[in-house]
Amino acid sequence: MSLEYTSSEMMSVTAARALENGMTCFVGIGLPSEAANLARLTHAPDVVLIYESGTLQTKPDILPLSIGDGELCESALTTVAVPEMFRYWLQGGKVDVGFLGTAQIDRFANLNTTLIGDYKAPKVRLPGGGGAPEIATNAGEVFITLKHSKRAFVKAVDFVTTLGFGRDGKGRDNVPNIGKGPTRVITDLCVMKPDPDSKELVVVSLHPGVSREDVIDATGWEIHFAEQLESTPEPSENELTILRELKARTERAHADA
Repeated sequence: MSLEYTSSEMMSVTAARALENGMTCFVGIGLPSEAANLARLTHAPDVVLIYESGTLQTKPDILPLSIGDGELCESALTTVAVPEMFRYWLQGGKVDVGFLGTAQIDRFANLNTTLIGDYKAPKVRLPGGGGAPEIATNAGEVFITLKHSKRAFVKAVDFVTTLGFGRDGKGRDNVPNIGKGPTRVITDLCVMKPDPDSKELVVVSLHPGVSREDVIDATGWEIHFAEQLESTPEPSENELTILRELKARTERAHADA
């Protein structure tokens, strides 16, 4: 019998599987942190998780509320100054993967966490970029995870906070000392990867029970699908159990705080 799971759990498990054991990962708060820690607790026990506050090889028992959460420092191998984190570890090319979330993403995987609407008179002010712009241009590659909707997946972001491949897909061309950029986007509906030539995001895998029409209806541009479209493997019982236990511990800890 097929296991019962939610689309959010499907997304987190799929995102976690993208990380390989032994990788060094610069982790964003929220969905990226959930996926990265699930990877550490399942198939990638030796993944090295780094957070923006300077915590190296951190192994939190609960998911942090922010980069300043004491859980990160208490469970880290060591904590370094933020300038050292960025100048030596990140800009020094020692980070394999940057794992990011976002409010908006466009067809060329540019990210917007700055504002919605016109810059001079925005409808919504967002938290800003934090370390994401530096992560996206210095990590070896970038994974992005977020829920799929037309509100989030827009043809062109209102503001480029974090570079994907630029407004025309050529933003990384002939730029030295820069990483590969986004190599996959994991949502609650599918997995996307940039086309090798145009750099426009293409659906390469559909999650179980999701149709092409579901993705088309949730995307703000004319989305394309790979010729060999795959089906994303379902979560295992072990992955679901560990994810649910992690989230339950987190909820209990934050309720008591």
